[in-house]
Amino acid sequence: MKLGTMLPVSGPHATPANITTMAQAAERLDYDSLWTYERVLRPMAPVWPGPDGTLQRAPELYHTTYEPLQTLSHVAALTSRISLGTSIISALLHTPVVLARRLATLDQFSGGRVIAGFGQGSIPQEFATANVPWNRRGAGLDDMVAAVRAVWGPDPVEYDGRFYSVEASEINPKPVRGTIPIIIGASTDAGIDRAARIADGITPVTFSLEAVTAQAARFREGAARLDRDPSALMVIAQSNTPMTAAPMGSDRPFLGGAPNQLAEDIEKLQGRGIDGVTFAYPSSEPVNVQIEMLDELRALVPRA
Repeated sequence: MKLGTMLPVSGPHATPANITTMAQAAERLDYDSLWTYERVLRPMAPVWPGPDGTLQRAPELYHTTYEPLQTLSHVAALTSRISLGTSIISALLHTPVVLARRLATLDQFSGGRVIAGFGQGSIPQEFATANVPWNRRGAGLDDMVAAVRAVWGPDPVEYDGRFYSVEASEINPKPVRGTIPIIIGASTDAGIDRAARIADGITPVTFSLEAVTAQAARFREGAARLDRDPSALMVIAQSNTPMTAAPMGSDRPFLGGAPNQLAEDIEKLQGRGIDGVTFAYPSSEPVNVQIEMLDELRALVPRA
């Protein structure tokens, strides 16, 4: 089972120094991947579903969020092996050519280590800021992925889609491997079915063993029906609760708790179509304690 961790790009430990420390520690501890995500702004208006169903402000966690690709460019210079991924970028807030070139440039500087995680976005105010219609979500992501892949293809690049077009041009650099894996942040049936058509993988937020198993099966079965090779695709389960130094009680959430508890959950994921786990939810523990927990977990879940 491959293991990855989100860099502290937001939350109480979001500083360049902590990002640097965590990135180098994760590579030293033989983790497989480092991840960032995108949050353009935190609206003052209530936009986030609260526990009682009413809308509230987006979490304080998003007060500061470091830009994902700039952060990974910094991290690429400090590491040599570990994969560098976005989970996720709100792809529709960007233009395909610029986004494709930024990812390809990062891929060149990192020696081909990039995984491009895309999502369709979740905050209307971010779309308004980017001057993109909110109702472009869904179909717009299909068009975005196709346009980005066209830019990574041979020159001259030419694309004519529903929302995006590229006049015949030379567009470079290209990715080291000729392309970059695109994974979709999808948890709903519609999102998973879209990913089965257009993506190289999914990274669902994981609430339970049963749910993520069903999501992985739906994704791979959907890809197979479209004559795609399911074994060539990836499913990366993403935690929804923090890793903790002290064990949690018996009612703990799946992929939540201390390293020994997480190792038990990861063992249950074996053989269920899950390729890796990313610990994405920011921990409140000091950075040195977080590194100790990552070390303990890696020892309990050795590289396959």
